[in-house]
Amino acid sequence: MSDQKNISGFRKNKRKSPSRGKSSSQGYERKSERKSARGSEYKSERNAARGSEYKSARRSAPNAARRSEHRGNYTDRPAVPRRPHNKVAFAKPGNQLYPIPAVMVSCYDPDTGRPNIFTVAWTGTICSDPPMVSISVRRERFSYGLICRTQEFVINLTTEKLARAADFCGVRSGRDIDKFEALGLTPGKSCKIDTPTVDESPVSIECRVTQTIELGSHVMFLAEMVCVQADEAYMDEKNTFHLEDARPIAYSHGTYYALGRPLGQFGFSVMKDRTKKKKQREKAAASSSRR
Repeated sequence: MSDQKNISGFRKNKRKSPSRGKSSSQGYERKSERKSARGSEYKSERNAARGSEYKSARRSAPNAARRSEHRGNYTDRPAVPRRPHNKVAFAKPGNQLYPIPAVMVSCYDPDTGRPNIFTVAWTGTICSDPPMVSISVRRERFSYGLICRTQEFVINLTTEKLARAADFCGVRSGRDIDKFEALGLTPGKSCKIDTPTVDESPVSIECRVTQTIELGSHVMFLAEMVCVQADEAYMDEKNTFHLEDARPIAYSHGTYYALGRPLGQFGFSVMKDRTKKKKQREKAAASSSRR
């Protein structure tokens, strides 16, 4: 019994030993740290597993393929159907940038005040701010001298109804006839310059020459757009202009073409389905209101 008491006393003393208590506390802290580390690792693994399962389920949804398309995943889809390309090089390089607009450019004689129209295919936008365009004209054309003297002109867009007039103004010279009178067209009043517009055109762009560049066969006139007039018949209630309703035309290799159906708006290749549907609804509503 004495031995047992001594042993129990030794155990009691052992428990009360300050050094032993400190060691026990450290061990407990280490166990807590291990459990905490294991728990965090387990949670991380569990969350990762759940995340991968969630992603797999989301990707297997019916519209996952459409979402991947709208996010720009085009690596597996060629831009155009693949076929053998057998291109032939021309013996002499020439202008093959077609189709292009065929515009009716109006100008006037500063001495007599008589207006003239000639058709230009070498034209285009060259700057957004300030808004600028260019036209390239042969020196032998009658209108070249008029523009050199007045330093201004008006670009009038052409439509299916104006196709015959556009062709006529490109093959007949203003030296011989008054094209406005011959075609029954109306000289309109410009806002910022003296050159008349073609009133039958849906859009007339008033231009003032800023620079003349001698190129070769043509002389390029760089001009700033000082005013744009648009036919209100093609404006909707929000003052949005709809040139497609005027049925514009294009020019390619000596032939005039009517423009066909629209293929998409800018950015449609990456547009989401809901945005496409919204734009379609807006377009349908605007079209019905114009009717």
